[in-house]
Amino acid sequence: MFMKELFAEKNITLSPEKEEKFEEYKKILLFYNEKFNLTAITDEKDIENKHFLDSAMGVDKFITSASVAEIGSGAGFPSVPLKILRDDLSFTLIESTGKKCEFLRTVVKELGLKGVTVINGRAEDLGKDGFYREKFDYAVARAVARLNILCEYCMPFVKVGGEFIAYKGSAEEEIKEAVNAVKILGGKYVYEDVYELPENAGKRTLVGIKKISQTPSVYPRGNGKERKKPII
Repeated sequence: MFMKELFAEKNITLSPEKEEKFEEYKKILLFYNEKFNLTAITDEKDIENKHFLDSAMGVDKFITSASVAEIGSGAGFPSVPLKILRDDLSFTLIESTGKKCEFLRTVVKELGLKGVTVINGRAEDLGKDGFYREKFDYAVARAVARLNILCEYCMPFVKVGGEFIAYKGSAEEEIKEAVNAVKILGGKYVYEDVYELPENAGKRTLVGIKKISQTPSVYPRGNGKERKKPII
């Protein structure tokens, strides 16, 4: 199945120019993956389906010209596919591993993406920095940690009235587990979109959390407490 047809299955239209950018992104990913260990998925069709299309499933969740912080960018999912499809969005990609930041900067340059900034830093530090804290319309994260942990990393970046969008697999248990964390951090569940990727590639969930009040200043706690002692 061609990429254009794959996306069309989920009612996402790929122009020839955007399809070309995805093809170039795929080439760069496969080239750098040998050095930087960016993804365990190396089959080209699986990359298109499990990475590109999955990332693209949130394309309609953002208001026009929104500012988006991506926490734990890794290889650039979902940020780079979303940027290819929605050039109106601006992204700040936060990644703690230097080599992955190098890769992301290469992707941004080679694809000619404007309005994308790559920051080599830790979310638990930047989330307390007044330059970043509660400054974004959205935060996104994919395959970083369980939802209650993710909320502590991501919610501090979102301004009141904005949203945190989490890309998860089967998330029923995590959503229940994170109820208290969402409330404490100033959020409220607003949607849970469940979908199946084509070609039996698996069940996925987009979790939308609205920021309805400021996150208490103690969060994120730092020093690894987010993972060692998650909010329960």
